[in-house]
Amino acid sequence: MNYLTAADILRIHSYIIDETGGSHGLRDRGAVESVVAAPQQSFSGKKMHKTVFKKAAVYLYQIAMNHPFVDGNKRTAITAAGIFLEENSYKLSAEAGELEDFMVQVIEEGLDSAEIADWLEGYTSIM
Repeated sequence: MNYLTAADILRIHSYIIDETGGSHGLRDRGAVESVVAAPQQSFSGKKMHKTVFKKAAVYLYQIAMNHPFVDGNKRTAITAAGIFLEENSYKLSAEAGELEDFMVQVIEEGLDSAEIADWLEGYTSIM
């Protein structure tokens, strides 16, 4: 399994801001470190997030809800999840409008990581 690093997430955020606008800036470095560790967590020797979709959902949820950046958290969250999936041989196939609508739903309805994982699985294909 290929995981994202803090440097990867910072690069993703910088790219997103450069391409779509907004303010550069890291609000909470510890939140980025937490994002990196979360998908790899285990308890009593067992992985807490077993599927690639659950791991991608954790990246998305942690970035979107914990706001490690000054701006662009939702855009960074969905992009990081998509890149993680691609790094693990899956392609996120949702259209731009669907991605935006989904991210608004994540925030407004407070979707949990299991609901996010289900959505991601429904909008991916094996590369």
